[in-house]
Amino acid sequence: MSITPLAAVPSAHRTVPVFRGRLGRDARSGHHAVPHRYRLHLSTACPDGLRLAIGHSLLGLDHECPVTLLPAVPDRPGGGHSALGPLYEASAHHYTGPALAPVLSDDWSGRIVSTHTPDILRDLDRFCPDGPTSLYPCGTESQIEAVERLCAEGIQEAAQRAGQADADPAQRAAALDLLLDTLGRLERYLDGEEYLVAGRLTAADVELWVALVQLDTVHRCHLDAGAVHRIAGYPVLWAYARRLAAHPAFGTHLDLDGIALRHHGHCQGLEAAGAAVQILDWTGHATDPQGSYRR
Repeated sequence: MSITPLAAVPSAHRTVPVFRGRLGRDARSGHHAVPHRYRLHLSTACPDGLRLAIGHSLLGLDHECPVTLLPAVPDRPGGGHSALGPLYEASAHHYTGPALAPVLSDDWSGRIVSTHTPDILRDLDRFCPDGPTSLYPCGTESQIEAVERLCAEGIQEAAQRAGQADADPAQRAAALDLLLDTLGRLERYLDGEEYLVAGRLTAADVELWVALVQLDTVHRCHLDAGAVHRIAGYPVLWAYARRLAAHPAFGTHLDLDGIALRHHGHCQGLEAAGAAVQILDWTGHATDPQGSYRR
């Protein structure tokens, strides 16, 4: 898929991850892609956690890299999880920040390898390099990165700005236009295509699907009904989302109640009429995420 980056749209400020270790990147780190050594800690109610859960399932890493599920709503100030406290304390001397998820940890050392989702997903792929289930097939990295930028800037950030009640109306309208333009570009590309890159499931599809889930379950709650009806007017794109939801690696990780709890727990925006206009019925595919992994 060929996508022009949205260079004119500034990226939202993101918290710099505390840990950025890589599997196999640096021999001095000792982090090699060894089965049964690493563990994921995540909540599928969190977009980053959902991305990792889907990628983990697509790669079939249940035994090679176990997953510990965390509550949908963090139980510590600043969005931290008390269950991750010992890992953070063991990994950073006198660490005082929140113990944020997701985390890739090293069970051998009891320390954190990484808290940076894009790196973690790429490193999980190292357990199956260039295999039939690789999320980053050889030669597709730049295309997948373009999709990641498109989803971050043209869907997630644009939808958030379009729903800011205290923003200037002109800015909200411009953000909505950007969102609709992005959805239109994806609609045209997917017309006649099953997947975004290389004719197969890749990390690009994981990225777009999670962005669409967030758009329908979180962002539309702050948009007016007219805007949501316009967003729903891309039948190919939403058929693609529905098709992937039926895939066991996607739909079984949908924690709709958890997403709602997490949203209402930290969102201070006003609910708008769009909250009543659901685009897709996700409930037919969502299951209890506690049954997806063994703790």
